[in-house]
Amino acid sequence: MKRVTGIGGVFFKCQNPKNIQDWYNSHLGISPIGEGSVFEWKQKDNTDKFGHTVWGLFQGSTKYFQPSEKDFMINYRVENLESLMDQLMKEGVESVGEIEKYDYGNFGWIMDPEGNKIELWEPNDEIFRKVNGL
Repeated sequence: MKRVTGIGGVFFKCQNPKNIQDWYNSHLGISPIGEGSVFEWKQKDNTDKFGHTVWGLFQGSTKYFQPSEKDFMINYRVENLESLMDQLMKEGVESVGEIEKYDYGNFGWIMDPEGNKIELWEPNDEIFRKVNGL
């Protein structure tokens, strides 16, 4: 079973997400989309399909990263999230919450040994593109 297939997103807290988004756009050319941006790329195994990596900004007071106290969270792309979560639980990995399912993908959360919350995403890239106007 494949586990992580790539990075689905990098999320971090900031005091003023709009100012940070404007700064990154102005100085680094990261175009704003929603609360951050999206990087598109072609999938290695099927170059007709796009993949996506989200660059997400969160207000410093967000509770989305909890129970982690860290200012960042990494989202990893995975295949077959339910089977992977079952396997991780058998291996003693701490799960956070229940799997959430959306049209653009399924999400699960785990904690690493140093208290970093990790988001696992089984994407539906076609729907993700539509939802984000790509």
